[in-house]
Amino acid sequence: MKLSHFSFDLPDELLAEHPSEHRDESRLMVLNRAKQTIEHKQFKDIIDYFDEGDVMILNNTKVFPARLYGNKEKTGARIEVFLLRELNQDQRLWDVLVDPARKIRIGNKLYFGEDETLVAEVIDNTTSRGRTLRFLYDGSYHDFRKKLTELGETPLPKYINREVEPEDEERYQTIYAKNEGAVAAPTAGLHFSKHLLKRLEIKGVELAEVTLHVGLGTFNPVEVEDLSKHKMDSEEIIITEASAAIVNNGIEHKRRVCAVGTTSMRTVESAVSSVGRLNDYEGWTNKFIFPPYEFSIANAMITNFHTPKSTLLMMVSAFAGHDFMKKAYEEAVKEKYKFYSYGDAMLII
Repeated sequence: MKLSHFSFDLPDELLAEHPSEHRDESRLMVLNRAKQTIEHKQFKDIIDYFDEGDVMILNNTKVFPARLYGNKEKTGARIEVFLLRELNQDQRLWDVLVDPARKIRIGNKLYFGEDETLVAEVIDNTTSRGRTLRFLYDGSYHDFRKKLTELGETPLPKYINREVEPEDEERYQTIYAKNEGAVAAPTAGLHFSKHLLKRLEIKGVELAEVTLHVGLGTFNPVEVEDLSKHKMDSEEIIITEASAAIVNNGIEHKRRVCAVGTTSMRTVESAVSSVGRLNDYEGWTNKFIFPPYEFSIANAMITNFHTPKSTLLMMVSAFAGHDFMKKAYEEAVKEKYKFYSYGDAMLII
């Protein structure tokens, strides 16, 4: 398939600027692949589609406050620093993006916080906007990380055209977030409330947690018409033995096994055994899923509504079928579903 197959008109007003008032009361579109039907529900109705012994695969990554604002030495120019990944704990080295990048050269120092107690030196260029920073901080590593958390803000996607608000710290995080390391939320999971998860557990639905630390590469635009030539950035994943056992038990008993989000789906599809079971695994994945693709683990999926030509849309199209997904998205635009991170949800069964 080609990049142009995933183009569609998305009105700006359908990009969600805020989350729904209550997590589990966003809208839910339900696609039944066998019947080719589309239903319109509320997210909390999802419980009606799952029974005892079914499995939900949740990505328990936790978003850290990755966006910092500092001032350049001498000029005092305000610089945005987006923390991508820690390279060396002892040396306080980080891969970052800087904006505006043209002002930031090797050897420059940046000062953070009103008291300027946190200083970073630029020691390398990695890409046009990418830099390697060494943070100069005398305290312990624990104190250093605490300082980063204090100074950082929730890294809302750039399309959200407003200042970060207090509610974002909680709402741009799943309620089951545990393992810190993501710079963007696994957004399909944002719809689950504690009450809804408890109801699913009472019903006997098994929850299998995996980890994929979402990087900004997930949102990199595809710039080649031939999808086979697109390269995904690598992201760290963890699948424990216990989670693999829950998923494999669901597969063996022919239960509904549901990946909550594209990140959970990429995680499990990156660790498939030769007999179609899930392996425990700790490492990295750069798996890119687009049509046609044969899925091995999950037979159901929860996802948000994605933007045109995105790798996320390509994955869900591979899962639901390209023509059926095209029809569903036309319906979503017509019915004014909200798109993207804080948007509405879709269940594909």
